[in-house]
Amino acid sequence: MTLDGKTLPLDEASRSAASALGLDYRLLDTDDPEAFDDVLRAIGRGFLEGEGTAERRAGTREALGFRRFTGVFDAASPTPRVPIATVDSWVTDLTLPGARSIPMWAISGVTVAATHRRRGLARTMLEGELRTAADAGLAIAGLTVSEATIYGRYGFAPAVYATRWRLATARTRWIGSRPEGRLHYLDREVVAAELPALHERVRLGRPGEIRPWDGLWRRHAGIMPGQEDVAALRAVRWTDASGTPRGLLVYRLVAGSDDFADHTLEVVYHLADGADADAALWRFALEHDLVSTVTAPLRSTDEPLRWMIADQRGATEQRHDHGWLRVLDAPAALTARAYAAPGRWVIRVHDDLGFADGTWMLEVAADGSATASPTTVPPDVVLDVRALAAVLLGGVRPSTLRDAGLVEASDAAVATFDAAFASAHTPYLSVWY
Repeated sequence: MTLDGKTLPLDEASRSAASALGLDYRLLDTDDPEAFDDVLRAIGRGFLEGEGTAERRAGTREALGFRRFTGVFDAASPTPRVPIATVDSWVTDLTLPGARSIPMWAISGVTVAATHRRRGLARTMLEGELRTAADAGLAIAGLTVSEATIYGRYGFAPAVYATRWRLATARTRWIGSRPEGRLHYLDREVVAAELPALHERVRLGRPGEIRPWDGLWRRHAGIMPGQEDVAALRAVRWTDASGTPRGLLVYRLVAGSDDFADHTLEVVYHLADGADADAALWRFALEHDLVSTVTAPLRSTDEPLRWMIADQRGATEQRHDHGWLRVLDAPAALTARAYAAPGRWVIRVHDDLGFADGTWMLEVAADGSATASPTTVPPDVVLDVRALAAVLLGGVRPSTLRDAGLVEASDAAVATFDAAFASAHTPYLSVWY
């Protein structure tokens, strides 16, 4: 049974820190629509968004009501009901190498009002989240970030990277496979109904992927109340030769110049169960009539698409950090994944906040399973908690971090560490959260 984060108590250390500043740190009652709307206004303000319509706020309350919302309130504010700092969180599943899964404390909606910056409120909120998760027995926390310079100070590090693609269809002639199967347009309600099951079918093959929430699928499908910019949203399903649904593509068409053939096809969400589905959906996008450009965010850093087009120079990709992790329990996180090669190492992890600090003997068996136990033996590998998070999914090699000065290890130790931590599948996260 998944832990309900809303049942966990308020972090007393953060409450005291806020109180010392004359502020009130408290949990939100998500059953109170007016209080929930006030928090949504604060979050929208923090991310430079508008307040949205009442219909949209009602839809957001319904979609996110399962989360734990925490806020800092200033009684001296002219709008004391609106928090001046926010964070929301919940427990979801994170995929690890070896088709393993671990409960993760997912963090979102981190904002501090511009009027209250430089008072330590982000630290109050984030350290409170980490203590709450650790006290609940969770081994790892994660988030996706708008500002990449903030979260390293709390022990987070990017563990999953993504690419954004832009393809000129006149140059990227399709040379990939042409699997047998059928494409059909879908109504939006059908898209929302089918996305969760298809995603769950492929999730365990993607280290770094999480189990999303139902409201995200409704937003991708364009059926959230008050959702804007959905008139041009379309979706197709690909079924294989046996009639089994294998892929879904949600996209929108945006007109360009006066040339009617100069449309951009913007991929909203591309989900494929297998290489055939992946190829069929990309071919549909790139050969779509009246489309000169295809854009696609949140693609893998090892995207097979580049090998399915005639001119790779007709495609540009921008790489960026995407999924950030924070290890809270080093032995639990290390033993939750499967490894690619056996070995034994003594690992010293430094953690300024104390959660994962310690020295452990990590032993990996021939079948990829691992054990980790405390030890006083001198370490083979020394790293901090950020470096541990970066290598955990296999997307960053320990030797790369050693060359960057973030890992201490001999040539022999880091070579075997590289081999063990490698992942058969490139880490990938298909959503923001």
